[in-house]
Amino acid sequence: MKYIVMLLLVAFVSNAQITKEQLDLMPWPQNINLTSGTFSLTKQFKVNIIGNPDPRLFKGVTNFIRRLDGRTGLFLEQAYVTKVNEFPAAELQIYCERKGKVGLNEDESYQLSIVSDKIIINATTDLGALYGLETLLQLMQNNGTSFYFPAVEVTDSPRFTWRGLMIDAARHFQPVDVIKRNLNAMASMKMNVFHWHLADDQGWRIEIKKHPKLTEFASDGDYYTQEEIKNIVKYADERGIMVVAEIDIPGHASALLSVYPEIGSKQSGSTAYSVGRRSGIYDSALDPTNPKTYQLLGEIFDEVCPLFTSNYFHIGGDENNGKEWNANPTIREFKKKNEITSNHGLQTYFNMKLIPMLKKHNKRLMGWEEIMTKDMSKDAIIHAWRGGNEGVTPGGALIT
Repeated sequence: MKYIVMLLLVAFVSNAQITKEQLDLMPWPQNINLTSGTFSLTKQFKVNIIGNPDPRLFKGVTNFIRRLDGRTGLFLEQAYVTKVNEFPAAELQIYCERKGKVGLNEDESYQLSIVSDKIIINATTDLGALYGLETLLQLMQNNGTSFYFPAVEVTDSPRFTWRGLMIDAARHFQPVDVIKRNLNAMASMKMNVFHWHLADDQGWRIEIKKHPKLTEFASDGDYYTQEEIKNIVKYADERGIMVVAEIDIPGHASALLSVYPEIGSKQSGSTAYSVGRRSGIYDSALDPTNPKTYQLLGEIFDEVCPLFTSNYFHIGGDENNGKEWNANPTIREFKKKNEITSNHGLQTYFNMKLIPMLKKHNKRLMGWEEIMTKDMSKDAIIHAWRGGNEGVTPGGALIT
């Protein structure tokens, strides 16, 4: 008979001071100093706001309370916050100097202090205060019998101005609920830019009321109404996130050209365009010599731009292989007449036409690094995606 001796390892709950290595913080704060002691959570825990915040902070604190309640099961007595200094005796005091503007180069710093009987968040703007709440939520610990926060001093501010996530809904449509779930995840990670890719070869995903055929024939029924887009932009703003829309042109335009082939670069009589059914680079390209191209784009911009509060609009501009331009004698003659020596130069001509159309709506043109040429407007923003071009370029500020 064989005997097997098993050693049972019993884990005992310890009240020993937690170490930095045991904290689940993402991103890691600029400065964090653990001190002795803990703040124990009870159902009487309350939050108070002092200062002059944007109303988004009231919603943010309310969401914080609900998330804290859901993770602890304490059935907290406080359910929401609706105004400044509503609970002056609260254990968590948030001091916010002014309303923050969602976008780039805003003050998003905060200081978080936790002692045994008080938690304080100091922030210049409500955006920083929201980040302080995310850090606080991440700091929560469970010792097996209760929930608590370790005593700590945190001073934090973002390392990068642009902290973005792109969702390519043109190729892989995502329902509104999925978009919002991703925005919640972004907020928890203190990300501040949602890059929403809405039109490409594989689909047109934005309702255009003046041109309903775009969603009727080029979306497979999967698109966002203008009301849904406004709702998502508002939802993002409440979480400190700027939404930047992308409509990829002049290449990656199969979906658009499947509805309006007359502004495409194929020679007359060529095979019609169709919505893309695979990944990869297509030859489809808008005709930059056709005035109707700019008329249609202007009408699209007039509807799309007001849906987004961001001062930036992304026009893509990547992977235009130029095959249709090279094969079209009218386009070749246009280049010769206007002394345009390359397709890069022709695309710059096209992009320069878009800049005033977007400025009309207080938008700055952004594009992938392929739009960067020596003649490109300094007002354009170049967005690197292939790597190796970090820095300031002749085409404007480069965001990576």
